[in-house]
Amino acid sequence: MEEKDRKLLRMLGALSTVGITLVVATVIGYYAGHYLDGRFNTTPWLTLAFLLLGIAAGFKNLYDQTRRLMDLDKPDDKGDHDR
Repeated sequence: MEEKDRKLLRMLGALSTVGITLVVATVIGYYAGHYLDGRFNTTPWLTLAFLLLGIAAGFKNLYDQTRRLMDLDKPDDKGDHDR
């Protein structure tokens, strides 16, 4: 398999996780806050706080993945640049 094909497969794999990570972090934050609200009878404050933390974590992860994808898209310094 050529380096170009491997790079494309790595990029497609990383792209496939971008949308999922934002949703998963948000859902985990919501359910953690919902559970703690039920446990400590603080409805809706912990749900809102953990939901916001989950959204923030999801966007941070989205930013990190985007930076990683941009690094994968850079040409190598080996002289294998596309012409």
